[in-house]
Amino acid sequence: MKILFINVLCGTGSHGKIAAAQAEEFASQGHEVKIAYGRDSKFPERLKKFAVRIGSVPDMYGHALLTRLTDRNGFFSRHATKKFLSWADKFDPDFLWLHNIHGYFINIELLFNWIKARPKMKVFWTLHDCWSFTGHCAFFTAVGCEKWKTHCFDCPQKNNYPASFVDNSYKNFERKRNLFTGVKDMTLITPSKWLAGLVAQSFLSEYPCEVRYNTINKNIFKPTPSDFRKRFKLENKKIILGVTNIWEPRKGLGDFIKLSEVLDPEKFAVILVGFKPKEVRSLPEKIIDIPRTNSAEELAEIYTAADVLFNPTYEDNYPTVNLEAEACGTPVITYDTGGSPETVRLKNSRVIKCGDLEAAKNLILKGEIFYHDTRHKQFKNCKHKN
Repeated sequence: MKILFINVLCGTGSHGKIAAAQAEEFASQGHEVKIAYGRDSKFPERLKKFAVRIGSVPDMYGHALLTRLTDRNGFFSRHATKKFLSWADKFDPDFLWLHNIHGYFINIELLFNWIKARPKMKVFWTLHDCWSFTGHCAFFTAVGCEKWKTHCFDCPQKNNYPASFVDNSYKNFERKRNLFTGVKDMTLITPSKWLAGLVAQSFLSEYPCEVRYNTINKNIFKPTPSDFRKRFKLENKKIILGVTNIWEPRKGLGDFIKLSEVLDPEKFAVILVGFKPKEVRSLPEKIIDIPRTNSAEELAEIYTAADVLFNPTYEDNYPTVNLEAEACGTPVITYDTGGSPETVRLKNSRVIKCGDLEAAKNLILKGEIFYHDTRHKQFKNCKHKN
């Protein structure tokens, strides 16, 4: 059986790791597997045998620039896509598994016309956000927009990813609805019940939709002692941790900054992981920044050292950082938004009202979410919710 995955990333980022894990699982069963990707070629060596790049770095930047100028994300990269589809014809997959197909790397019109010309090919599409059924944005909950249910226009999020100087959401909605509907044999997969509920209200409701929660590697994400606290001189402080792949407003960076202003620096340390070098310059001195890491082992050490993961996300599908932290024995405080509440399992974790920073502060100051045990946090016997 030949299986082709398409995702913007291969083995990096949350959905890139998910696609790679699926590919490796199918390959272990004897199937011939390839992962077509468009960005970031710094993936693990073991994945090179699967990787097929779509386009190049200049192609990606060109697509991004044209998107900024025209608000037509997904409708460029024609040459790169034609070249890729010529290769895909020769590979001749029995199964096609789409993941994130936005990100300035593939032409969705050419792609879906190719899919519809292969009616015998089984198609799966794992949705990691809402981009597939909107005229522009990947998420809309923070602004309370519901235009996507009927027809997008006058997009309130045109300045957010995929950012544009103009608004083309009306035409994008029309074109995406025509392209993404009518595939003969396609099943949608969402990592949360929340996203599945939105799909059911969209033009994609014609397809069967399955909820399959994302998983993590618990052989890596587990209580992992390290010298992290000693290295950062935090032996006698409570660590409030934040982790994300890209720090942006919807991930709650502003809330972390406000929180750091009210916590006693002699008792608490706010640590944020995931910044690029140029981003850390604007952070308050009270916040300790740690650069983005592709080492899951290092991340497990940081989770274990922390006393709580605070995830003040305003828009999210099914954040795996919550799963990773809890697997390392660290409780989570997260906002009641998107699929984030569906990730909470530890008894001491808490889901609070979206944007209720006061509630988060009180939980931290009262210490109700902390485990009172030795500094090394032996969490292997922690009780979980049923």
